[in-house]
Amino acid sequence: MTDQRYSGQVALVTGASRGFGFAVAHHLCLQGANVFALARTLGGLEDLDDLVQKEEGARPTLLPLDITDDGGVERLGAAIHERHGKLDLLVHCAADAPPLTLVGHVAGKDLDKAWKINGRAVQQLLRSVDPLLKASGSGHAVFMTDPRSNEPFWSTYAATKEAGLTFARAYAAEVEKTGIKVSFHQPPEMPTALRVRFYPGQNSETLTSCKQAAEAMFRNI
Repeated sequence: MTDQRYSGQVALVTGASRGFGFAVAHHLCLQGANVFALARTLGGLEDLDDLVQKEEGARPTLLPLDITDDGGVERLGAAIHERHGKLDLLVHCAADAPPLTLVGHVAGKDLDKAWKINGRAVQQLLRSVDPLLKASGSGHAVFMTDPRSNEPFWSTYAATKEAGLTFARAYAAEVEKTGIKVSFHQPPEMPTALRVRFYPGQNSETLTSCKQAAEAMFRNI
């Protein structure tokens, strides 16, 4: 059994149905946190719940929600407030992997989808949970970085990912004196669905497992 560093704390993990987000949510459940696990895929969330039950962790609250659903994200904040009145930890792992292509070949639908998930959703999420993080007294928000600026073919992903991080960095400056901590973490290369989209032929055995990456992140944030 892992230590209980987060025992009793309220945590929200996005992208929790697979990959790194799944590993983060799983780790927190084993440490006794009250985890709200958010993702579009209910099946993946149910797999998380099954694994946590098997390992006798604190069962998560499953939230099958599209993070671009503004109304749903607002209701999420209200639901956490009604149940716990605060949020101690936000770990934002959800991301979109648009096709890699020349700037002139970027499809409008791919750009719009990436902007909604990688960029705009960060602002909407922070808008919803900001009062909850402040109510914690020691709220902590963690955002994943993946620097790709100036790399050929990566423009859609890099621009939209950076847009989301810009909201997060501005938020960090705005709440600096409120007791809320904002961290930025760059995970190692992992065998996630997002990475497979970008590197379909890569040997997954050469990559860091999501479980190991999640454990390492919690040692460093």
